[in-house]
Amino acid sequence: MALFDRLFGSRPEDRPESRLPAERQAAVDGSPSAHEAARLLRAPTALMQLSEAEALTVVGFMRPRRFASGTTIIRQGEASDTGFMVLVLGGEITVETLIARRSNPVTVTVLGPGSLIGEMSLVDGAARSASCTASSDVHCAVLTREALEALIAEQPATAAKLMTAVAQRLAERLRDSGHKLRIYSQLVQTMQQEIDALMPTPDRRL
Repeated sequence: MALFDRLFGSRPEDRPESRLPAERQAAVDGSPSAHEAARLLRAPTALMQLSEAEALTVVGFMRPRRFASGTTIIRQGEASDTGFMVLVLGGEITVETLIARRSNPVTVTVLGPGSLIGEMSLVDGAARSASCTASSDVHCAVLTREALEALIAEQPATAAKLMTAVAQRLAERLRDSGHKLRIYSQLVQTMQQEIDALMPTPDRRL
């Protein structure tokens, strides 16, 4: 049976947030796929701060999804459909962004299993900052805002650890962006100095 069909013992249409806690726990405890999803959730590219037990608990609140190649999972600028994040279990997702004065999007990265997308908007509800498109058939697990609220109500300690891990991930991304911006500024300054050196000096006697 396919990973998508076996994922933590539920069907794609099941709503994990509506299941009783005991049923949810039993579903994930007996599912090898749930344990694999929990392992990927703890990958260095996702939320490695979670313990194995915490990751398995979070997986119990996630919903399995499958996206065909070419499907836009998240669209840059989307402000109404922001209430979910996606854990990639199989396949690849291309992340692209539109830049001012350019008509074609720029590919930022390609993500594979163990990657997270959409966690920023899940937390702050703001518009999506990039577009994410399935570059192959993608198997994933989705955590909705409703499921997150259920996790907070039933497992507040795990929910707090999850939110802390997401915050740390976002902080690391912000620091990385700041580092890249400083390198870019230094590069621009160096290029300007080179240009100035190549420009002829004006004859002040004229």
